Amino acid sequence: MGQRKPDSLQGTIDLLVLKVLLRRGPLHGYAITTHLETISDNALRVEEGSLYPALHRMEEAGWVEADWVVTDKKRRARVYRLTESGRKQLEAEEQRWKQLSEAVASVLKFA
Repeated sequence: MGQRKPDSLQGTIDLLVLKVLLRRGPLHGYAITTHLETISDNALRVEEGSLYPALHRMEEAGWVEADWVVTDKKRRARVYRLTESGRKQLEAEEQRWKQLSEAVASVLKFA
């Protein structure tokens, strides 16, 4: 039996979801997941068990707002969009990511 690929986004999900919503506009959860997997050539995976709790947490924090809509396929979907507070949080997350990636690069270079 094959082993499931683990969620590779632990610790970065807020940054990535907020960035996708900034660039792509309002999306439902499945579209966010599909977009992340597509643009990363399937290197980044978001499991439902990580995505939806993160979206709910971001909604409670006021970073995203959500509405129920009916899709082209006549299904109900919850669509998330970035708020002004979410834009500010995205800036903070991007700064944290930059600092972290620079620190990791230093360790890899000099360790």
